[in-house]
This record gives sequence, structure tokens and C-alpha cells, in this order.
Amino acid sequence: MSSGARGQLFIVSAPSGTGKTTLVERLVRELPRLRMSRSYTSRGIRPGEAEGVDYNFISREDFDARIAAGGFLEWADVFGNYYGTSRADTERVLASGDDLILVIDVQGARQVRASGIPATTVFVLPPSADILEQRLRGRSRDTEEQMRRRLETAEAEVGDVGVYDYVVVNDDLDVAGDRLRGIVLAERARTARMQADADRIVRTFRSS
Repeated sequence: MSSGARGQLFIVSAPSGTGKTTLVERLVRELPRLRMSRSYTSRGIRPGEAEGVDYNFISREDFDARIAAGGFLEWADVFGNYYGTSRADTERVLASGDDLILVIDVQGARQVRASGIPATTVFVLPPSADILEQRLRGRSRDTEEQMRRRLETAEAEVGDVGVYDYVVVNDDLDVAGDRLRGIVLAERARTARMQADADRIVRTFRSS
């Protein structure tokens, strides 16, 4: 990454249960100057979660006020709870020069695209619908009705895969992690991102 450059925005979307959050958390631990955005939510804290670590937990009223004030870069109602990405938090990270990954659903990704903010988008797919269902049932305490809604949502979400820049199939966590890491590194090496450093190096040849 060019020194002094503005950070890059990455979006990672996937159906619930695909493993997108696990992949991104691992990547952030591996790569310097890469952060994972922490969303705001109106839902209550679940056992094992911590304020300011898993989410920024705020009231429904506070969330509504922030929506009205244009405080969210994107937000969505997911199964009756609000989730959103702070516009100010995003700008603060990018202005610092660090790269930022938003782990958001397809609805949120559409909002970011519509905002005109440049972003590299990645869609994470499960190996198949059957495997996704197995993963969801293996980890979830959802009722059958809630499970049906999750699977119907997943079916609708995968229809957006064609508008994303990259696709990663999470058939193996390590392999999928390498693919995602390669995408971030390749985007960082684009000429437009490296122009200042490249120009500086080229000048050393002309002055020698």
C-alpha cells in the first residue's frame, strides 16, 4: 500500500452460515493495516457477546435517529433487528490509510454501491445449498420456521453473485482464506494504488 494513501474499502457478503465472518476475522489477524468494520445493531446482546467487540449495541430509538440523520452508510432490517455500518466510522478508518472490510448482506452492499463510494466486493458461496443447510442446522437453535426463512433468504441472496467483483467458494476454510487474502493483496498492488511509490522509484532510475 502506498504510504499516505487513503485506505481501500472491501465488502464481503454471503448467506448466513457460509462462514464469511470467520474468514474475515482470520484475514484481519494475518494482514497489517486491515480492519473489520464493527456494525451497529438494535438487537439485544447474546450470551458470550461483548459491547464494542461483537457489535455496537444501541436502542431501536437511537438507531432510528441515526437513520434519519444519515448516519449509516448502509443499514438493513434482518429478521426483525436493525444492523448498520456507521458512515463516520468508515470514513475515519479509510482516512487513516488503513483498509476496511464490511461484512454485510447483499441489501447493504447495494446501498454502498448506490452511494458511489469505491469498493471491492467479494461474494462467499457455500459448496452447495444442501451443505449450507447442514451447516445452519448444525449450529443453530432456530425453529423450523426460522430455518425456512434463512434458507429462502439465502436463495434470494445468491442471485446477486453476478454483480460482485470476486467469488470465493468456502469449501475448505484454509483454501477459502487463501483466496480471500489473495484478492486483498492483488487489489493493494494495483497500479492506481501504488502510483506514488512507483513514481518515486522510477525517478531514482532517471536521476542515476
